[in-house]
Amino acid sequence: MGGPAAAAEAAASRGSSRGYGTAGAVTADAAGVPRGRVVLIGVPGLEWADLEEGETPNLRRLAGRGGAASLSTRAIPPPDRGITCDAAGWLTVSAGQRAGTPGDGCVRPTAPARGADGSAQVPGWAGYDAFNAASAYRARIGLLGQTVRDAGGRVAAAGPGAALAAADRSGRVPAYADAVDALGDLAAYHLVVVEIADLARAASAGPPSAEARRLAAAAADARIGQVLRRVPDGTTVLVAGISDVTDAPRLHVAIAAGPAAPGGAPYPRGFLTAASTRQDALVTITDLTATVLTALGLETVPGMVGRAWTPGGAAPEPVLATVAELADADVAGQVLRRVRAPFFSLFVAVQLVFYGAAAVAVRRRPGGRALAATRVVAVVSGAVAVSTFLAQLVPWWGMPYPMTALIVTILGFAGLIAAVALAGPWRRHVLGPLTVVAAVTSLALLADVMTGSRLQVNAVTGYEPVTGGRFYGFSNIAFAVYATGTILALAGVAGALLARGRRRLAVAVCLGYGALAIAADGWPGWGADFGGVPAFTLGFAIFMIMLTGRRLSPARLAIGAAAGGVLITAIAVADWLRPAERRTHLGAFVQQVLDGEALAVVGRKFGAMVGTLGNLPLTALAIAALAFLYLVLARPSRWGASALSRAFEQAPTLRPGLFGVLTCALVGFVSNDSGVAIPAMALTVAVPLTLAACVHAIRHATPTPQAPPSAPAESTAPRSP
Repeated sequence: MGGPAAAAEAAASRGSSRGYGTAGAVTADAAGVPRGRVVLIGVPGLEWADLEEGETPNLRRLAGRGGAASLSTRAIPPPDRGITCDAAGWLTVSAGQRAGTPGDGCVRPTAPARGADGSAQVPGWAGYDAFNAASAYRARIGLLGQTVRDAGGRVAAAGPGAALAAADRSGRVPAYADAVDALGDLAAYHLVVVEIADLARAASAGPPSAEARRLAAAAADARIGQVLRRVPDGTTVLVAGISDVTDAPRLHVAIAAGPAAPGGAPYPRGFLTAASTRQDALVTITDLTATVLTALGLETVPGMVGRAWTPGGAAPEPVLATVAELADADVAGQVLRRVRAPFFSLFVAVQLVFYGAAAVAVRRRPGGRALAATRVVAVVSGAVAVSTFLAQLVPWWGMPYPMTALIVTILGFAGLIAAVALAGPWRRHVLGPLTVVAAVTSLALLADVMTGSRLQVNAVTGYEPVTGGRFYGFSNIAFAVYATGTILALAGVAGALLARGRRRLAVAVCLGYGALAIAADGWPGWGADFGGVPAFTLGFAIFMIMLTGRRLSPARLAIGAAAGGVLITAIAVADWLRPAERRTHLGAFVQQVLDGEALAVVGRKFGAMVGTLGNLPLTALAIAALAFLYLVLARPSRWGASALSRAFEQAPTLRPGLFGVLTCALVGFVSNDSGVAIPAMALTVAVPLTLAACVHAIRHATPTPQAPPSAPAESTAPRSP
């Protein structure tokens, strides 16, 4: 390669050596040139299952001396596809924000037009830039290359895909070659981006056979070995499975070796993590941009949303065990994607059948055994929601029949919780089982967010790392279950204390735990839930107002709503005041407000919320639960007074608890992008547990006969003579 790039290469290559240890890092100069070197090797489609023993020695050796993780590559997918195309993956690295390409399908990146000086111009760059500027994420492609160049760094790319990641804001790559060998000595550059496209080519005509994929992975590993032999000492090497190459979205390979920062210690053997996921062995493609800049000694710039990869927990020995565990994480994600839709369809169908059978049991006054059975089933049903998270304690996804294993595991946990709820002396109280199930629900999810939200990862009602929506804190469904469990549990505890004349203690316990629960929901280090806090606060405020016997008034409701808004604003601002690399999405939203980008974010989430109404199973579940509550439990039956009235008479605190839950569910529906999923899951907990309380109440109450029909009033008209 000739021209200015060759001259720069010769000037910078003095004293360079091979390898990727910690010695020999580029030092800063007066112009502020980046203080490190990075070689980023992107392999579209590379999965941990591709690292077979004997077939991929270079990748396994690299994983054995550095950090490893699963990579969520979610970018902007093509319409109705749900995958990340390789061009979209490369542009996401370029922008540090989810990016995509126009059109309805995946098109392989086109080779750039090379100039006489060794530079190149990415074809179609203006179209890519316009598409992403108009997208909901407003990605500014070219930020990575531009940031390095503006700092005085030298950037090179090998391969069409790599050119997309390395280009500056104008789409220009200072030094480009089709293969890394043509770049000359890599010590000439601060950032080298390399594309290894063997897997993508193997899948270009459709899903490759197992043998074709094995050969493509081996060929990619050999090319990676050629690159590694050219890497100077002190260079940070990053390997990433940039994108999907088949019709199924997957988790991909992420490996980091060499110094994590200029002059710093190398990535230790173990798992990688990032502040964006807070999960061991899980990072995102937007983190890759921040990782590159951190390794170069540069800061991220506005528009980049990722966080640098950092050392996580210890990985199992030997390397093959690490590979197997990371491959299993992808299996869990794939199984989850297959079972989630049929699970929810079955879940909704069973709930509808249960509501129908329970309506018969409550309205037609059957024998005691039928009512007793209804109560047991209702308690089990109320425990199902939290059991979908507890099921993650068992590796059901690795069993021969995962759907069956999932259902059996969930029912096992729900049955165990119900057994505790119906076994102790509290079973004799109308709110006893409700209180136990609700308390287990609240405490289990509170403990989960305090310890990293691991029960929500790959849960059928939790996060799906492949899609990369969220990785820590409270998911919207988990929030709905948690808030419902918290308010109902406090209603039960307050009822027990009030029955003993401990009014002040009841109020103090509810205020204390309620404040903790709401703080945990919004606190950046735990729940980090923006939309949930206002809903939870207002619902809890209504519960407390009614519990203390005060009248609900517009002024009090306005104060409760304002308190939620003020609280989440204070939490978000406190998060924003932290260094940028430590902020969660709460602080990031404050920055978006300051940058004038908040309306786009709110609009995107509002559109998602409205779109959830098209989820017919969840919408049907929410409507059915409300109909059962108001048309069955709240209406008089052959028992005389309504079942709900009987429960309110025997357990007065149930009324404020139920009103608080319904308010929280309604406000949560409006304030979260999961929309109808919030009330659907909240009612899945609240209505069955309320039914259990109603059944107990009508079984232990003297039926009030309905008033006989009145006799016809005597006419006051004068009689005929």
